[in-house]
Formats: sequence, C-alpha cells, structure tokens
Amino acid sequence: MTELLGIARFKFKEGKREEYKRLSAQAMEIVRTKDSGTLQYDTYFNDDQSECIVIERYRDSEAAMEHAANLAEVSAAVLATVSVVHGELLGEPSAELRAKLADSEVPQLFTLYESM
Repeated sequence: MTELLGIARFKFKEGKREEYKRLSAQAMEIVRTKDSGTLQYDTYFNDDQSECIVIERYRDSEAAMEHAANLAEVSAAVLATVSVVHGELLGEPSAELRAKLADSEVPQLFTLYESM
C-alpha cells in the first residue's frame, strides 16, 4: 500500500479563525495548481467553528513530500493561527518520508495492520 492518509485536528487561537480560513483558501489553491499527487484535501469545521479537521490523501510518499514543499510557506502561517490537537499519518511511508518526520511530534505514524 503506497497511498497515505493524513488527519489533523486544529483548535483556533483566539481571534484567528478568519485568518485561518483565508490561509486555508490559499493552501487549497496551491494544492489544486501545484500538487500532482494529492488525492484529497478537505477541511471540516465543528458546529461552533472553534475547531477543524483536515483530511489529506496522497498517492504515495513522494506526493506527500511534494505537498509539504509546495505548502511550506503558507503552512507556517497556518500553524500560527491554531493549536494542533492531534495529527496522524496512516499508511506505509517511505524511508525518506519517515526520516523527514522523525523529529516531529506531529503527525504520529500508523501502519496498516490488516486489510481485506
């Protein structure tokens, strides 16, 4: 299995929700125009819009690394608007991607245990 699924949950910092939305729209445009292997990039808000969950799917580890490189500048600004509640990466990341994530607390890596 090479496809990867990323799940991140963010809580907005005081007064930063609209800034997050603006930056998120920039990120979405970058994904649409530059990413070649991002299969899904969706943001979901809870009812009071105090938190959101971002679901990302990538064709493979190369696509995930391309995505990270394309969003490097805007990602730093996005992370300044939120607190990370949790983040996971599900799948079988390449050795290169594992190395890039080694010093990061987020995301936690989960590999497939059993499949149909």
